[in-house]
Amino acid sequence: MEFHVITLFPEMFESPFRGGMIGRAIEQGLIAIKAHPLREHGLGNYRQVDDAPYGGGSGMVMRPEPIAAAIDAVNAERPGLWRILMTPQGEVFDNSMARDLARRAPGLMIVAGRYEGIDERVRSLVDQEISIGDYVLSGGEIPAMAVIEAVARLIPGVLGNPESLEEESFAAGTLEYPQYTRPEEFRGMKVPEILLSGDHGKIRAWREAEAKRRTARRRPDLLERRKF
Repeated sequence: MEFHVITLFPEMFESPFRGGMIGRAIEQGLIAIKAHPLREHGLGNYRQVDDAPYGGGSGMVMRPEPIAAAIDAVNAERPGLWRILMTPQGEVFDNSMARDLARRAPGLMIVAGRYEGIDERVRSLVDQEISIGDYVLSGGEIPAMAVIEAVARLIPGVLGNPESLEEESFAAGTLEYPQYTRPEEFRGMKVPEILLSGDHGKIRAWREAEAKRRTARRRPDLLERRKF
């Protein structure tokens, strides 16, 4: 699967994906990540990509022409990509959406905005708008990385143990159950006896109950969503 990112800062995507699981997946040819410099499509001698907003206001707004030209260029290079705009006004990203995007062959094209915002007309050039939460960042690059990481690990072969996908937080619509490893006692805190029992049926039931209990306490909205 391919991930193509349109950005003013392509260098931001060089280091984060070199190591670990994503780096190995790139080396094995399971995924590909390419950053496309938006500045190359800027206007005039100074490669301008932004301008003052009509109607006044603080900050600068990204012009539609450079973004449209970048999208067209990526489309010509790799037709058929699902086009995403990272924006606070988009659908909130979650694990269910990540699973849907993982099926969007041949891959994703992600537009990472900057400045005060993007010209409204750019929205007509994409297939989906995505937000990663209700807070403010300087641009769409870090949100784009979060989407790439979450989607890439769902591609077959990327994870060493695919069964771990089913046990992670949000996979079943709940937070993950508590996890323990050695030693059996640490600073007076002991591993629950049931995890040492060897009774896999009881362990499974305990984990399910603990996952629901933790979700009810920390993220009750997830349980309400499951009921719906």
